[in-house]
Amino acid sequence: MTFSRQIKIAPSILAADFANFGAECRAIEAQGADWVHVDVMDGHFVPNITFGPATCAAIRPHIRGFMDVHLMIAPVDSYIEAFAEAGADLISAHLEAGPHIHRTLQAIRATGKKAGLAINPGTGIDAVAHLLDLVDLVCVMTVNPGFGGQKFIHSQLDKVRSLRQMIGDRPIHIEIDGGVTVETAPLVVAAGADVLVAGSAVFKGGSVDNPAPYGVNIAAIRAAAAR
Repeated sequence: MTFSRQIKIAPSILAADFANFGAECRAIEAQGADWVHVDVMDGHFVPNITFGPATCAAIRPHIRGFMDVHLMIAPVDSYIEAFAEAGADLISAHLEAGPHIHRTLQAIRATGKKAGLAINPGTGIDAVAHLLDLVDLVCVMTVNPGFGGQKFIHSQLDKVRSLRQMIGDRPIHIEIDGGVTVETAPLVVAAGADVLVAGSAVFKGGSVDNPAPYGVNIAAIRAAAAR
């Protein structure tokens, strides 16, 4: 994947129809999604349980583009190989998920996959500066991880601005995960983000049989981000 700061919309299948993932992935790509975002939760690091490597492997044939796998699990390292083999293009791990995040990022890169670093709303960015040479993406959580449909935490905009300055010219994406809507998209892009994860805002009101709302919502978020 050639690096570009062009805005990317990455619908999270956390908000999709769990009984019809393959069709849902095909539908959002057909309606303009740039990436497909997969939120992996373990009921331990975050208070919810979602998917594992088997689900990622099952939906991979239905995704023609880029699969962005966000691991909200602890421990992380022992599962990296499984998610890489399942077809992830990028694997993100949380700074807070273990004591050796540097080692975790090295392990992700060793699989040949792109490496992402996710940070929770209550986490500062000082430690990120020492990890930038190992990451392809920094994911800023703009809700507390665990559940979809939460409201955007506006205080994270200052964090995004600081990250944008810290990253400088490095080819590193800033991803926003949580509460992305047509109202918040222009705010995060103005602050320096270029990958927008949207779950409820994309899937709400849509269905595989009537996928038009996906495309309408993706297009609306993209248009808002471009303001």
